Amino acid sequence: MKLDVYHTLLIGVTQAFLGSYVMLLIDFRKPVSRWRTRWIAIVSVIVGSNLVGLLFFYFWEMYYRVGAFTVTLPYILVTIWCSSHRDFRAVFSLATGLFVGSAGTAISLLANLLLWDNDYFTLAMRVVSFLALFFLLRRFSATYRSMLHQINHSWGVLCIIPIVSFAATLYGVNRLNIANSLSAWFPIASLLIVCGCSYYLMYLFFEGVQKENDARHEVQLSVLQVSALQSRMEAVRAAENAIRTERHDLRHRLQTVAELVSRGDKEAALNFLDTAQKRLDEGKAIRWCRPPVLDAVFSSYFDQARSQDIRVEARISLPDVLPVNEGELAIVVANALENAIQANRNLPLDRREIHCKMVGAPGIMLEISNPCAGEVFFDNRGLPIAQKEGHGLGVQSISAFCRKNGAVCQFDLTEGWFRLRLVL
Repeated sequence: MKLDVYHTLLIGVTQAFLGSYVMLLIDFRKPVSRWRTRWIAIVSVIVGSNLVGLLFFYFWEMYYRVGAFTVTLPYILVTIWCSSHRDFRAVFSLATGLFVGSAGTAISLLANLLLWDNDYFTLAMRVVSFLALFFLLRRFSATYRSMLHQINHSWGVLCIIPIVSFAATLYGVNRLNIANSLSAWFPIASLLIVCGCSYYLMYLFFEGVQKENDARHEVQLSVLQVSALQSRMEAVRAAENAIRTERHDLRHRLQTVAELVSRGDKEAALNFLDTAQKRLDEGKAIRWCRPPVLDAVFSSYFDQARSQDIRVEARISLPDVLPVNEGELAIVVANALENAIQANRNLPLDRREIHCKMVGAPGIMLEISNPCAGEVFFDNRGLPIAQKEGHGLGVQSISAFCRKNGAVCQFDLTEGWFRLRLVL
């Protein structure tokens, strides 16, 4: 194998694995498939053009001097452009991918020094080390991508770990005389061990945050179920008391009607019966759907809305059995209705209104809309941005539900109406 061909292949293999690392860590913009394909196409053009220059136009000397501008900088810019997070989260992902790549390079060079000084063996060891690191990183990536949506701050501090790790490892690989001196490998090996421990501690931190959020979600689910069912039981109990009272008064009402009929005052008798019927209808508990927790949530929040002079227009049609966990779906509905009620509080009484539509076939589709005062801003994922500290947790919960269950949710503000649409 010729020297230029060998090194070109070596760089091509390295860039291919670096791309796979970045794809594991980057949370692409929506629609994900389109932006991922766009990223792959542009990065392939960037890397491919450099490889062609190295292979056919003897670009080596200039590549070592300007490679940061012909490969690295365009690579970073394209990745940030395609990422749904254009902040330190994207920097963390890129730096982590670069550090893992430099670690794989260091491992292959060490194997070359200890075992066999051969070009083909070095290439094979680089592929093996990169492949092993790929599977290791994939184990870390699921937890990491979950943290991208759950931790909104402190990513700048977390970026120190991969940036310092990558810079130090790259310096050690390129500057130390590692090819001829085994002793020079001790600082490199020590550095890799320290960086690996740092990443492991960070992984434990992410797992701890994930478990805490899961526990908080379970508590929220339990509280919602208990609260909603208690509210439903109170409504049923109130309806039963009203019916019991009406039954007790039924004898007197019948006597009154009989007296009115005997006098020939049929119109008064009918009006009296009509009034009694309306009182019975007002005391009757409304059942919105068969799933008990969802029915309790609808009853509870619709009652809250009406108590605050918010008109509710609802059309709900759900099957007995749902394709997702009923409690988790109930949390989504509760968060959406709570946000709608909160938004209506800032409106005059004549504008307060909530429209709720939900069907269960062919799939679960939910739409909740309400008039909105003021402007709503959305982030690059299409999620509304909280205007006050502590707000926005409901939207995060809805977004987490969609990610877990493969649902699609859309928020928009059109002609003064804020809408949430969810399709599962």
